[in-house]
Amino acid sequence: MPSSASAPTFLSKCTVFPDQPSTMGNLKLSVSDLPMLSCHYIQKGCLFTQPTIPLHTLIPLLKSALSRTLSLFPPLAGRLTTDSHGYVYIACNDAGVDFIHANAASLRVCDLLSPLDVHECFKEFFTFDRKVSYTGHFSPILAVQVTELADGLFIGCAVNHAVTDGTSFWNFFNTFAHLCRTSNKSFRNIPDFHRDSALISDAVLRLPEGGPQVTFDSHAPLRERIFSFSREAIQKLKAMTNNRRWPESNGTAVELMRKQSNDQFHHAKESNGKAGTILENWFKVNSNSKLQTVTETVEISSFQSVCALLWRAVTRARKLPASKTTTFRMAVNCRHRMEPKLEPYYFGNAIQSVPTYASAGDVLSRDLRWCAEQLNANVKAHDDAMVRRFIDDWEQKPRCFPLGNPDGASITMGSSPRFPMYDNNFGWGRPLAVRSGRANKFDGKISAFPGRDGTGTVDLEVVLAPETMEALESDPEFTKYATCQL
Repeated sequence: MPSSASAPTFLSKCTVFPDQPSTMGNLKLSVSDLPMLSCHYIQKGCLFTQPTIPLHTLIPLLKSALSRTLSLFPPLAGRLTTDSHGYVYIACNDAGVDFIHANAASLRVCDLLSPLDVHECFKEFFTFDRKVSYTGHFSPILAVQVTELADGLFIGCAVNHAVTDGTSFWNFFNTFAHLCRTSNKSFRNIPDFHRDSALISDAVLRLPEGGPQVTFDSHAPLRERIFSFSREAIQKLKAMTNNRRWPESNGTAVELMRKQSNDQFHHAKESNGKAGTILENWFKVNSNSKLQTVTETVEISSFQSVCALLWRAVTRARKLPASKTTTFRMAVNCRHRMEPKLEPYYFGNAIQSVPTYASAGDVLSRDLRWCAEQLNANVKAHDDAMVRRFIDDWEQKPRCFPLGNPDGASITMGSSPRFPMYDNNFGWGRPLAVRSGRANKFDGKISAFPGRDGTGTVDLEVVLAPETMEALESDPEFTKYATCQL
């Protein structure tokens, strides 16, 4: 916990309303929204240098920009409501959002960015600490906290996770920054609020009296670090997973790993029923579903290469038995996977959690490419038919999303290096860093951020049990590519 000397002092709190009344009716929560009712509010924010605008001028400007932004995002100023049939809606009733102004003038930007682990004070720069999304029935869906520092400013947003996913969250944040920087409302990424896709269901999620709770221990001891992967490190890693040659700095080249053979697919199917079944579904490529021999080389993406590296390193750090089944979950954006496609800026949750399973023994004894191929196969297999299969499965048994790591062998990858986090220029420059609060943190929770330099670097916010983090920090394979962000 931060010391009392460094904890923020709250200067003011008010409610900000949309500058135009909403004409939008109730929006029904989808099968992608409803499971998030048991999750914490999303907490993400940006660290900035000292504003060039005096604070007594900037705070009213931020409130005005937020008010105008809410007119473009009416659900964020509303409240959740449940009807007599058990259906949950967002009532776009202009009830408003919280705006908090705080001061932490004893902290400098270098104080916050210099520790090895993420500074605990970042957790104090958000309101709605560990607030469960179901409580949006009787409290704001959004809260913004602006915290003054000795030589900088932090703007943190907490948003109900049953209302937005990462795509919608960062579109709101970008719009907020844009309208603070300019009075021009012609912003190109207009949110789409239609509720006519397959995600809208007649199934009812039955909830306990008083609402659901998170499914993990939010007070367990954890360590949190930011590991950065440079563009060059990612290119080397991708070349390795794709069995390509990468020129060394001295001009020579090294041969990278042996070619992937078709027998590895059969091994995956035999040794791991769950992963094998998904792979088999993917490789059934003709109408009579006869399994075909695959001869083409699968191209592994940069991000899948990073994920495979992390999967191996964390599994090794956990010292799991070879027979233990490990899980790597990835949040997959369904907007472009559905037919017909959703609009790119469809507002709400349009994500599904795609698990890949493999024994600890396979993850560690097989090469990096094999791990990456398991992830690649599952992501590729997640087409419109698979999205609808996930929807059907949920409709058969409506339930909240079970976040956490109950068996000690799971990794959950969230967020995305494609999100425009560093596009949030409120008028005096881009952010120095992106950080998150305590929300939805547990052993094995990873969040992917783009690097600040915009060259293709990736930052991973890694949350692990202390003993696992200690082992990861000295893992030779992982540290060959990852560096600690300062």
